[in-house]
Amino acid sequence: MKKKIIGVILATAMVATLFTGCSGKSEEAAAPATDAAQEEAAPEAEDAAPAEAEDAADATADAAGGDLASKKVGVCIYQFSDNFMTLFRTELENYLIAQGFSKDNITIVDGQNDQATQTGQIDNFINDKVDVLIVNPVNSSSAETITDKVVEAGIPLVYINREPSADEEKRWEDNGWNVTYVGCDARQSGTMQGEMIVDLGLEAVDLNGDGKIQYIMVEGDPENVDAQYRTEFSVKALTDAGFEVECLSDQVGNWQQAEAQQIVANALGQYTTDVEVVFCNNDAMALGALQAIEAAGRTVGTDIYLVGVDALSEALENVIAGTMTGTVFNDHFSQSHSAADAAIRFINGESNDYYIGCDYVKATKDNAQEILDMVK
Repeated sequence: MKKKIIGVILATAMVATLFTGCSGKSEEAAAPATDAAQEEAAPEAEDAAPAEAEDAADATADAAGGDLASKKVGVCIYQFSDNFMTLFRTELENYLIAQGFSKDNITIVDGQNDQATQTGQIDNFINDKVDVLIVNPVNSSSAETITDKVVEAGIPLVYINREPSADEEKRWEDNGWNVTYVGCDARQSGTMQGEMIVDLGLEAVDLNGDGKIQYIMVEGDPENVDAQYRTEFSVKALTDAGFEVECLSDQVGNWQQAEAQQIVANALGQYTTDVEVVFCNNDAMALGALQAIEAAGRTVGTDIYLVGVDALSEALENVIAGTMTGTVFNDHFSQSHSAADAAIRFINGESNDYYIGCDYVKATKDNAQEILDMVK
């Protein structure tokens, strides 16, 4: 229950300005991301209702009638070494146990970033006749295959963190399947990254005085929709604000700190002082970028700017110290709790929205300590 209480404290402390719970995706947001849709601004965080969210979670647990201890939950994580997914799976397990599941009946497996490995794990869960599956897919493009085999087995399915395509989600709805996705809209996180740079002002960021912002982009996984949207919308926030931009380097770091360190080191060596901003799709890569920046003798906040996503503890500490410009809180509390609640509703024979969305939160020097106190 400790983590559950922490989640409530987090929501209460950040009400109206920092945090909202998860909700069903609007009909418009659920549509395929056409060019017109991508022109819309990412969703703004609405005022939170922490007490109502807590009551809803309690009601979900009560509805289970204390029968959850015998239910088997299979959880597939794309890769255990991912920092954010470590936070997510730990909180997910704790919350499931708090709702009445037996720890012995919760099995969480490491896909080792290999889709064939994860597919085999899903097959094993199907053979084991688990009562619900929670899947963080290695490749979002494999969702159709995963969905077909899990639905055929009659097992409810909750996707987390890595969103399948809009067409795939529509397929669930058209067929009335017990499948849902729980996660945040990555367009919002990218927009927030860009806004943190915009908020500094052109004069501060345009270090070489040429009237435009030169940047390095370090992407996560090119097949991952979160990486695609964070890449696109971080830059879009700059251009929407009237900033002229120039991309000096756009490389794939596969969410890994070491790969990002090498990418940024190479870019800084090639473009030297022309690099004004480094965008990273997650904090692990931002930490690698920071190592390269410091090794090159550059100073964040003085002659370069750096932003990430996830609000890992180390990243938040860097934001507080001024060695990172900012990050975006990827709320693993709300997401993991909502995924568990959706699983419980399926077990109870109830339905879920086909998209259960959560909001990101900007983490800057103004609020990083507050977020750090709550996530540690």
